[in-house]
Amino acid sequence: MPLYRDEAIVLRTHKLGEADRIITMLTRDHGRVRAVAKGVRRTTSRWGSRLEPFTHVDLQFAEGRTLDTITQAETLTLFHSGIGLDYDRYTAGTAMLETADRLVHEEGEPAPQQYLLLVGGLRVLAQGDRLPRHVLDSYLLRSLSVAGYAPSFEACARCGLVGPHRWFNVSMGGALCTTCRVPGSATPSPETLTHLGALLSGDWDTVGGAEDRTSRQASGLVAAYLSWHLDRNLRSLEYVES
Repeated sequence: MPLYRDEAIVLRTHKLGEADRIITMLTRDHGRVRAVAKGVRRTTSRWGSRLEPFTHVDLQFAEGRTLDTITQAETLTLFHSGIGLDYDRYTAGTAMLETADRLVHEEGEPAPQQYLLLVGGLRVLAQGDRLPRHVLDSYLLRSLSVAGYAPSFEACARCGLVGPHRWFNVSMGGALCTTCRVPGSATPSPETLTHLGALLSGDWDTVGGAEDRTSRQASGLVAAYLSWHLDRNLRSLEYVES
């Protein structure tokens, strides 16, 4: 039975039989992987705790016909210790895991940028130096950009006219000039569009200086943009405090 190794972030788990679990994870080299962890629900299991959501692990897999099997697990980072005890960080982190699970939907297809983005986002979130809402929104915008859905916050998403512009439409890809605006477009404040651009580029000085109402308006637009491209709402976003 062929073996291989990879690093991974555990995204979610569900029970299988009486003692096993199916672990869904995002790996560095193999993209999204679902694998069986045998016996991890037994109290005597030595490494069941290493295969919980938010855990960064080094794994060995045995290839199977339908699902691979995890044969070894070594903890690299326990992000849960810095995330799980704080409600805001936990709900933001859960939304990040769900987003990664949705955006990388083809199993076995390498997605190294998404993997590195998730690891970096969880590390910043666990450190607690930035507002969870800011970390989450920045991660969502960047992960969408990596997936090919980069929004425009300065130039018109339709004609390319350099802004700033007054209008924003999620279905059109971002900011719109007066000529290109379509019915149903939002009219965010100029400060909100600047804040969104800073979240996408990682300009944390600008992000940190935003007023609360600007940050909240930006979060609403990010959630709407994400839902449009995923074609459904994230369940975990319902618990993130706006």
